[in-house]
Amino acid sequence: MTEAPPHLYTQQADIARLEAMILQLPDEAVVRLELNDGGTITGTVAVRPAVQLFRDADGHEGVNAVVRIDDRHRPQVAHYLWLDRIVAVTALGTA
Repeated sequence: MTEAPPHLYTQQADIARLEAMILQLPDEAVVRLELNDGGTITGTVAVRPAVQLFRDADGHEGVNAVVRIDDRHRPQVAHYLWLDRIVAVTALGTA
């Protein structure tokens, strides 16, 4: 995913939240994600995400991260999610 995230984070508390979420998303973990829009996704983490540095259109720098989740019910579907959209992670095992 090369597009810029909708939100960039610079505050340490926000960055720590993203990093804590990354620890809950190891390679090949089967998870249920609750999203900030009320939706849920269940699937397998393709690769553990990593915090990345981005610049917005005005040149401001900040971080965010994206995770790829392979849908559990439709294996041909891959979801690419910005971590700040995830409210909660429930571990369901490993693939």
